[in-house]
Amino acid sequence: MLEKIHNTADLKAMYEDQLPKLAKEMRQYLIETLAPIGGHLGAGLGVVELSIALHYIFNSPQDKIVWDVGHQAYPHKILTGRLSGMPTIRQYGGLCGFTKRSESEHDPFGAGHASTSISAAYGMAAGRDLNHENNHVIAVIGDGALTGGMAFEALNHAGARNNRLLVILNDNEMSIAPNVGAMSSYLARIITGKPYTQAKDTAKRILDKLPGALDAAKRVEEHVKGMITPGTLFEEMGFRYIGPIDGHDFNHLLPTLTNCKDLDGPILLHTITKKGLGFSPAEEDPETWHGLGPYNIQTGKPNKSTGTPPSYTEVFAETLADLADTDDRIVAITAAMPGGTGLTRFARRHPERCFDVGIAEQHAVTFAGGLCVAGKRPFVAIYSTFLQRAFDQIIHDICIQNLPVTFCMDRAGIVGADGATHTGMFDIAFLRSLPNMTIMAPKDEMELKHMLSTALTIDGPVAIRYPRGNGYGVKITEPEALSIGKAELLEEGSDGLILAVGSRVEDARQAVQILHDEDDRAFTLLNLRFIKPLDESTILAHLQSGKPLVVIEEGIRQGGIGEQIAALALSSGWSGQFIHIAMPDSFPTHGTQAEILRDLELDTAGILKQLRSN
Repeated sequence: MLEKIHNTADLKAMYEDQLPKLAKEMRQYLIETLAPIGGHLGAGLGVVELSIALHYIFNSPQDKIVWDVGHQAYPHKILTGRLSGMPTIRQYGGLCGFTKRSESEHDPFGAGHASTSISAAYGMAAGRDLNHENNHVIAVIGDGALTGGMAFEALNHAGARNNRLLVILNDNEMSIAPNVGAMSSYLARIITGKPYTQAKDTAKRILDKLPGALDAAKRVEEHVKGMITPGTLFEEMGFRYIGPIDGHDFNHLLPTLTNCKDLDGPILLHTITKKGLGFSPAEEDPETWHGLGPYNIQTGKPNKSTGTPPSYTEVFAETLADLADTDDRIVAITAAMPGGTGLTRFARRHPERCFDVGIAEQHAVTFAGGLCVAGKRPFVAIYSTFLQRAFDQIIHDICIQNLPVTFCMDRAGIVGADGATHTGMFDIAFLRSLPNMTIMAPKDEMELKHMLSTALTIDGPVAIRYPRGNGYGVKITEPEALSIGKAELLEEGSDGLILAVGSRVEDARQAVQILHDEDDRAFTLLNLRFIKPLDESTILAHLQSGKPLVVIEEGIRQGGIGEQIAALALSSGWSGQFIHIAMPDSFPTHGTQAEILRDLELDTAGILKQLRSN
């Protein structure tokens, strides 16, 4: 049945009683297709019926369906003509793992970060009304995205107006309604039906003529609904609340969505779904199965390589937990990513000192500032790409007050399969300009341990950027504090100076070794360690006029550390050739880290090529 779906018209040609079989096939297809390549399995499995129902009732692309985060959209992609491309999802040259406007007309808004859907959808609805058009706009938000403040800002705005907008709360964490009963599903169908809405409108016209009667009637209705449904908050914000209903039951979904099409104004439909439904390992452990690499269907376990060095994330988590064993000032903060940042390990050992604030990066940063005022040393573990969302808080709440918050930026640089939305390419540029900020980047996993220890010696804000993936298997010893602002000399030569940052140090070292062995050229190589403060004296001491100066960093070229080093060299009277190897002024595609680094000529071969051609 699934193979017959080439577009939404094929879906609409089916009978309603065929849809459960289609949903079952889609689940099995997702489980089997993602097993060898990985992906966001759990979220997709949880919205199969909802996706089918939406496309069965509404008319995409005329009607706009906006998926929050976008990783929920795998079933949506299948139903909108991308079935054949699903085996390539998140692979180099294949489908994007999130919604992407350039990929399909059925993706009206691209998203890889959370809590954006209601704002975008309301913008579309307001624009539609200004254009005197009549299409529907639907925002599907869930998977924790309602914990983001931006979602409530949008609800507050949209609820104060009367534009027709449907917001579907995909509640897959049981965070609002603990259960779904027959009464609530029945009530949802009743209050969206024409008899109820017509009777309500008639009563409103009559009561409006009686002083105080309409307000009294509204209060009675709210109290009655509040006893049966959890929607009082949304009603107070101006939305007509409907639900909760079973998001896996077509008998509930189809008539309710049909009725919602006929209602005016902002509506919030609350659906209850189960993340990972149809694959028991994903149902039992939704955090692990949220997004992962290849897995074994039979064993229900992710495929893991044996004998590989620990990841930077694991080294960070273990080191921070160890440091906290002897320093009770240390607290850890994450924004809904305890597994991704490794803080589940810290939470097991120090549960009272680990805070998951939800998808609320702005709050995470200012909350950390408050902890500093109370005498604590907070470590905020957030992916580089997500820390962008809290830039003002870093400036206003941390740097101006010179508070000792340490930002641990996981996934700095190229991230691989998640692509442009998750690439940590801007943190050097946007943090380097901030007064009081110290920025470090380790060349290996042992240096990361040293930097975490060093952060505790700095009485001000600190940022440590480290890449996704495994370390090099270097010998792990006890962490020691580094000398602030001092670079490390790795190689010495007379043919020029190479300055490498963090994840690019090892590739630069290999390129230098090849040049020495094959081309008889010897470069001085410095591991910067500190992006800020910069080790200006060491750099100037190794500059040779007329010899090339090379800077290698896994970040955006504009605003990167290379620009500061070039300015330093020029001001000292240096007159040689400047080579800046960094990420260009464009967003990278998705693929493996190795594939993207190869394309950008940031791997050993690419660095070697650029050194030889200059």
